[in-house]
Amino acid sequence: MFIDTHCHLTDDYKNGVDAYIKNAVDAGCGVMICATANPEDIKPALEIANNHNNIFVTTGIHPDYIDQNPEEFLTDEILSNPLVVGIGEIGLDYHYSPQTRTQQIELFEKQLNIAYRHDMPVAIHTREAEEDTAHILTDKYHGVMHCFTSSWELAKIMLDRGFYFSASGILTFKNSESIRETFAKIPTDKIVIETDAPYCAPVPYRGKTCESSMIIETAKVLANIKNLQINDLEYILYENTKRLYPKCHVKL
Repeated sequence: MFIDTHCHLTDDYKNGVDAYIKNAVDAGCGVMICATANPEDIKPALEIANNHNNIFVTTGIHPDYIDQNPEEFLTDEILSNPLVVGIGEIGLDYHYSPQTRTQQIELFEKQLNIAYRHDMPVAIHTREAEEDTAHILTDKYHGVMHCFTSSWELAKIMLDRGFYFSASGILTFKNSESIRETFAKIPTDKIVIETDAPYCAPVPYRGKTCESSMIIETAKVLANIKNLQINDLEYILYENTKRLYPKCHVKL
């Protein structure tokens, strides 16, 4: 059983969430962690988790939503929910909006402070913001570099701070050799796996809407990179996810 550590189940899927989850389970992805980006998705994500015994949630505000107040959404009540396993996705993204750097950093640091107060892991989004990400994410925090496609240099820094790294479908892309090289260097006990559905569908589904049922394709490439049998990788990723997200109470 694979655990999809990061997917967005509050998006509109053609056949509905129930069919989505069934397809995932049938394909060997038994547990999904639903991440939020828009704070308005937090309530729907929790409703999905409440209605399915194999769904957990990370609650967070993506840097696209710089006008939102995290204290309003990441409340003690929300974060104490046993189905909320972490805070994410949060971070920095200068690709489209470098002019909002100051506001992004402010939002990021507010959410990190909340995570620190609650001793919760964080799921980090970083895009074209490596220097600021490395500066802000000190070793007082713990969590995962979600959908990691950044440099080996950033990976080394975050490894020293105890962070995990999540492999997504991007790992399977033809032009992702440098990312595969980075994951070859990352210690196996610091890797988890995700789809980031509905984004980043792996080969051979590239260009389609990504779903958790596709995670096996990324797992195959990751197993090849790490010279592991797929069953061995499955167990390792399960154990890694349990350490990353201790509130994720599942059995292999």
